[in-house]
Amino acid sequence: MVGIWITIAVLSTTIFVSASLESEANALLHSGWWNEYSIRNDTSQRCRWPGITCNKAGSITKIYPAVGNYWVGRELQKLNFSAFPNLVSLHLGNQGLYGSIPSEIGPIPSGFGLLTNLTHLQMSENSFDGGISAEIGNMKALMVLDLSYCEIIGPIPSTFGQLVKLTSLSLATNQINGSIPIGMVKLKNLVTLDLSNNMLVGQLKFLGNLTNLEYLDLNTNRINGSIPFEIRNLKNLIHLDFNWNRLTGPIPSSVGHLLKLEYFYLYSNRINGSIPEEIGNLKAVTFLDFSSNHLTGSIPSQIGNLGALSRLDLSQNRLSGRIPFGILNCFSLEDLNLSSNNVQGSIPDWTGHLLLLYKLDLRYNNLSGVVPNNLPGVYNDNSGCQSIDPSVYGGNRNLTIYHCSPPPTYSLGPTYSLSNNLKIFLPVAAFIAFLALGCLIFMWRRKMKVKVNPSNILQTTKNGDMFSVWNFDGKIAYEDIIAATNDFDIRFCIGTGGYGSVYRAELPSGKVVALKKLHRREAEEPAFDKSFRNEIKFLTEIRHRNIVKLHGYCIHNRCMFLIYQYMERGSLLWVLSDDVEAVELDWMKRVNVVKSAAHALSYLHYECTPIIVHRDISSSNILLNSDLEAFVSDFGTARILDPDTSNHTRLVGTYGYVAPELAYTMVVTEKCDVYSFGVLALETLVGKHPGELLSLLSAPSSLQNVMVIDVLDARLSPPTSQMVAGSIVLVAAIALACLNADPKLRPTMKQVSHVFLCRQRSLRNPLRKISLLQLLNGEMHMEGSYQAPHC
Repeated sequence: MVGIWITIAVLSTTIFVSASLESEANALLHSGWWNEYSIRNDTSQRCRWPGITCNKAGSITKIYPAVGNYWVGRELQKLNFSAFPNLVSLHLGNQGLYGSIPSEIGPIPSGFGLLTNLTHLQMSENSFDGGISAEIGNMKALMVLDLSYCEIIGPIPSTFGQLVKLTSLSLATNQINGSIPIGMVKLKNLVTLDLSNNMLVGQLKFLGNLTNLEYLDLNTNRINGSIPFEIRNLKNLIHLDFNWNRLTGPIPSSVGHLLKLEYFYLYSNRINGSIPEEIGNLKAVTFLDFSSNHLTGSIPSQIGNLGALSRLDLSQNRLSGRIPFGILNCFSLEDLNLSSNNVQGSIPDWTGHLLLLYKLDLRYNNLSGVVPNNLPGVYNDNSGCQSIDPSVYGGNRNLTIYHCSPPPTYSLGPTYSLSNNLKIFLPVAAFIAFLALGCLIFMWRRKMKVKVNPSNILQTTKNGDMFSVWNFDGKIAYEDIIAATNDFDIRFCIGTGGYGSVYRAELPSGKVVALKKLHRREAEEPAFDKSFRNEIKFLTEIRHRNIVKLHGYCIHNRCMFLIYQYMERGSLLWVLSDDVEAVELDWMKRVNVVKSAAHALSYLHYECTPIIVHRDISSSNILLNSDLEAFVSDFGTARILDPDTSNHTRLVGTYGYVAPELAYTMVVTEKCDVYSFGVLALETLVGKHPGELLSLLSAPSSLQNVMVIDVLDARLSPPTSQMVAGSIVLVAAIALACLNADPKLRPTMKQVSHVFLCRQRSLRNPLRKISLLQLLNGEMHMEGSYQAPHC
């Protein structure tokens, strides 16, 4: 009798196992993922299919793609995951899958219980809809969970606290919001935690319990509160990244207990107080970035204990005191940035120290004394003259350098020399009168149509010297320039461009101008010399109210500079990076900045013959005057489009603004400027470079739940006026149209300029209900092939 029952039990088990294996086989077959292997519905060799691993009984335990994307473009729901009760590891990362997360591992988790053996779930870099189900807490065997880059929306379920075996958790680069659930204090086995690039809020009180953490990345969220004192418990921590959050309060002294820490990032928060002396305990740290905060006090001398330190960035704080001599003990230091503080005193003589240092930025402090001649950014020529790079030392009014005396005269030709009574920039009166008359006749004949002559190469004398000033309401002499800048002293340097440095000069008449001076080493480089002359060539030919005015120039083998209209507020990039100035640049001012740039580009593309393409439209090349009006600048890389040539070009421009087609066609068209303008317009609304939004445009469906109001610069209050909101939506819609991957479908700048000149309409719908996908699809008063708003 017993034997009969044993036989029945064995038969039952065999039948059950057989049925289970058949269920697995059918799930593979019906998914359509392995069509090239399931010939004639034969699944007997399924354990040999790519990405499949079975146990000895033939049951599938791992779905893990081999090298190659076998399932790109296939729908995730097609595979019935509930058919795999023995599945331990599921790796579908970067397979190009799409659709909602299936019920077994998603929003309606009726089959979740069948995946309770799963230890590894890796599904990063796919395109899923919806959020993370609370039933994920049932997967208590999970050790590794990676859902990064999956376009997931919604909060982190509180049931995450049940996944106590987790050692690695990554939810990076999604649209996850809400606070980090307090239940995560139970995840004491976590070694890696990456929640970066989301919209998380709340505080960090849970951190103190995660004592096994080695890698912690929460950058680019909206986390507030202070860094908890209990962070001292994370004694295994190697990588700590809190960049781009809203953290306040001081850096706790308890960070001194993180003795294994190698990377420590706090960039762009609101942290105040002084840098604790205990920072000197972090002897393993190689990267230390506390920039763009509200830190005060002096730099602690204990910084000199950090012998492994390679990069130190304390810029854009409120630090004072002297540069500590202890820093000379940081023998591994390669990159030091103390700019935009109130650091005082002299620069230490680093002879014999910091031998690896190649990048240094001490700009905009209150440093004094003489710059030691052994530092980066100090150059000596054969005559013993010394010059320094303003991009390293600019903005320190009491800082001096060793100079050689300027030449007593400036030669215009082989026999012509200057004296104090001769204004070298002014032609003779008769020549001016003749030139003015010629210009009037020329302007009248062209009837507002600008003719740019590509052969109008700048003429020089035998020695290559040239001086000219025009379009200015006063007299300028070379001596005035030298006196106004104290021979281009670093104290008058206000910034750097794509080439050269920019100086502020107040002339005897009281007029303030900007001088763009080519460094001596740059003047010897053909590429910089070409850009310099290129800028003169274009700006002498064109005139537009939103293009920066060139008053004159000087070309000489010892001195080359341009004389510009002075812009009091600097670049748009600078204004957007400063919290106070960014708030002053309110919504309508931002809209007007975008409009001004559009009108200027329309002029270059349609009112200049031949067409001029700027090729480097970016926030650093949009300058603002005292009224925050915008002007396009920096024509060093501009190019004339010749319809009779191929217009092939080398890749130029600013990274993040260059049209994608240039990477493979290398053919420049005006549509390249249109793309750059689209990036600029979005950046003006967002308040920073819109890199994350640009990446989403490759998968437009991901924009459906991205509301316009959620991407706007959070430093400004949302617009209350429907008219203002309408202007913002108009800019966003045009920007998205300009960013079309197909250049032919982008609007022209003339069309964009025309739309901005139309009478503005108010919105029909509240701003909070308008998504980026609606704008991309042209649902907000759009028409035309490029989906542009109409008047």
